[in-house]
Amino acid sequence: MTDDSTLDKLSNLIDDAFDRVFGRESTPNDTIEKLAPIEELSTTHALYESIEDYTIQTGKRFRMTKEQKERNLTRDEAFSEFTNIEKDILGDN
Repeated sequence: MTDDSTLDKLSNLIDDAFDRVFGRESTPNDTIEKLAPIEELSTTHALYESIEDYTIQTGKRFRMTKEQKERNLTRDEAFSEFTNIEKDILGDN
């Protein structure tokens, strides 16, 4: 699956969620079709392979949380924790 198709599928899922929250019309079949791609996403590679990759893709510097600093994590450990949280959110347990 390409990055563009992943983005399109996530965009459709988010649009559907907003449609339901704000009462816009959406058929149940549309919802089921839009939810299916998330299962495919969980089998793909991590969103960011490294801190440098994160910076290139987002244009932002990876920043550790205050709590991570208090636990004396290295930037690499904090980034690994960050990517694991993203995987959990996307359903890749």
